[in-house]
Amino acid sequence: MNAYKRYLITSALPYANGPIHIGHLAGVYVPSNIYTRYLRLKGVDVISICGSDEHGVPITIKARQEGVSPQDIVDKYHAIIKKSFEDFGITFDIYSRTSSKAHHENSAEFFRNLYDKGLFIEKTTEQYYDPEANQFLADRYITGTCPHCNNEKAYGDQCEKCGTSLNATDLINPKSTLSGAKPIRKSTKHWFLPLERYQSFLEKWILEEHKEWKTNVYGQCKSWLDQGLQPRAVSRDLNWGVPVPVEGAEGKVLYVWFDAPLGYITATKELTPDWEKYWKDPETRMIHFIGKDNIVFHCIVFPSMLKAEGSYILPDNVPANEFLNLEGNKISTSNNWAVWLHEYLEDFPGKQDVLRYVLTANMPETKDNDFTWKDFQARNNNELVAILGNFVNRALVLTHKYFEGKLPEMGPLTDYDKSTIEELPKLKASIEKNLESFRFRDALREMMNIARLGNKYLADSEPWKIYKTNPHRVATILNVSLQICANIAILAEPFLPFTSEKLRRMLSTSAAGWTKSGNINLLPVGHQIEKAELLFEKIEDDVVESQLAKLKSTKMENQAKAKPIEPQKGTITFDDFTKMDIRISTVLAAERVPKTKKLLKLEIDTGIDKRTIVSGIAEFFKPEDVVGRQVCVLVNLEPRKIRGVLSHGMILMAKNSDDSLRFVEPNEAVDSGSSVN
Repeated sequence: MNAYKRYLITSALPYANGPIHIGHLAGVYVPSNIYTRYLRLKGVDVISICGSDEHGVPITIKARQEGVSPQDIVDKYHAIIKKSFEDFGITFDIYSRTSSKAHHENSAEFFRNLYDKGLFIEKTTEQYYDPEANQFLADRYITGTCPHCNNEKAYGDQCEKCGTSLNATDLINPKSTLSGAKPIRKSTKHWFLPLERYQSFLEKWILEEHKEWKTNVYGQCKSWLDQGLQPRAVSRDLNWGVPVPVEGAEGKVLYVWFDAPLGYITATKELTPDWEKYWKDPETRMIHFIGKDNIVFHCIVFPSMLKAEGSYILPDNVPANEFLNLEGNKISTSNNWAVWLHEYLEDFPGKQDVLRYVLTANMPETKDNDFTWKDFQARNNNELVAILGNFVNRALVLTHKYFEGKLPEMGPLTDYDKSTIEELPKLKASIEKNLESFRFRDALREMMNIARLGNKYLADSEPWKIYKTNPHRVATILNVSLQICANIAILAEPFLPFTSEKLRRMLSTSAAGWTKSGNINLLPVGHQIEKAELLFEKIEDDVVESQLAKLKSTKMENQAKAKPIEPQKGTITFDDFTKMDIRISTVLAAERVPKTKKLLKLEIDTGIDKRTIVSGIAEFFKPEDVVGRQVCVLVNLEPRKIRGVLSHGMILMAKNSDDSLRFVEPNEAVDSGSSVN
């Protein structure tokens, strides 16, 4: 680690139009918190900054949909997000918000500083305008047909069906989401930051001086620079945000990408009057934790803003993660396809560290990864319970059983004792090296290897078998085991803070600090420990099935919304309807029609007769699943041959939103042949 005097850690400001989900946690907030906790354990001067990003079009859209003000929306979600972070152990030194008066003043001052230096370009351009709503339309207020995939519900900035980035002018048949009117083009003046002026500076700073950055970050920056930077608007026509602080800018606010990163500076100013030493002293190391969708803003745009102002330091590293998927599908806030943090905390009280562990073990550091509830269960049961929890429990229980809960004196060490003890500083050094390189998965694995080391040591030494014949040897074994537990209590704290605190309480010890760990002398002889408690509990199948059922319900709702309902067919007369003879019938036998995937041959008791019906339901039902069921049959349908079998009638089925079939059947058994009217 370079000899910096202090650290400034920023975490991407979560957007206050919805709660926090596991994708946010794995991408930004868990790694940020691990790294900050690690620095604090080392005694480093570090502050961790975050807050709610509360401006922008999506918030105004949500407010319009819910019939409330944008302030109501951000107040609601700011409170939910802030409490979720606190309950989950994500500890920021300050959690601020961009709708505050302090932020408006700070952002306006920063803009005015650049404006007075003549660093913006003023340009008049034509943008879409809603003639009925009498306002300019931001990208998300315009929909139309995507020119790439013909999706008729593409937005003015992106088609969410094919993922292509768009300009509003690319859309075919654009319309305003405010009034439904066809937008017109109208001239409007805006201010632009000429990024091309900072091209050579950025190329040297990133491509030459920061080759150590993660491949995904370095590569995305290089791609942008290779294409050549262009001026970027810093204002837009909107009534929600920081007003542009110059004459002639009525009805215009600072673009959210411009004001949001300034929220880091605002929060630091709110936190301490010494804020400048964190932002303007070259001996401060600034690190941005973000997701990959924010790379360009934190590596190119924000540094250009800071460089233009002239007195600020630049980030030394931007360890952006990739995306986390959920059960094989992309997490989607709009489709409710997510595991929401506040709901997890309600469903799994006291299990914050289980989720922290699983998200870290599966962190999308170099590629998109997938969260599944089965993996969540397996990692808890097979790793946290069976390895870490098992080792700690056995060490403490045996110490109480044989030595009244007091740390026994260590006797002569065997070669096995020595080799076990020698692993501790090596594992600590590996944890440290990985944390410094932002490889949090590897760091976690090495921390768990300490628990594996202790588990194996106890299992191989078998103190429970030799106590009667060699209690002095057992004293050494348990002394070594408890010292390993004390090391875990320190080295696990960045990853599993609640577990670390619980373990320290059971060991009756305070945090000894990172520098004292890695050795075997953390607890003195005779030290009294508390009774053992389970660190983790097994998660049963029904708990996981409940979460999967919740997701399945969400998936079905989304499919129903996405799949248009078939329009009503042509009108028929009452006489046409009365010609249909539908009877309750019972399936007597069923078998697959040879050489087909979809067809079942059914023997049916209609109450009138027994007949054969061929039905295309084999993809959804096994033959044995339908025998004995009562179904609705159109009995007076003209017979016809299907794959050589004469089919006499049709079974009525309901087609679900996912195209699966369901029987239309009576709630209670009725006589075969009963009419359906």
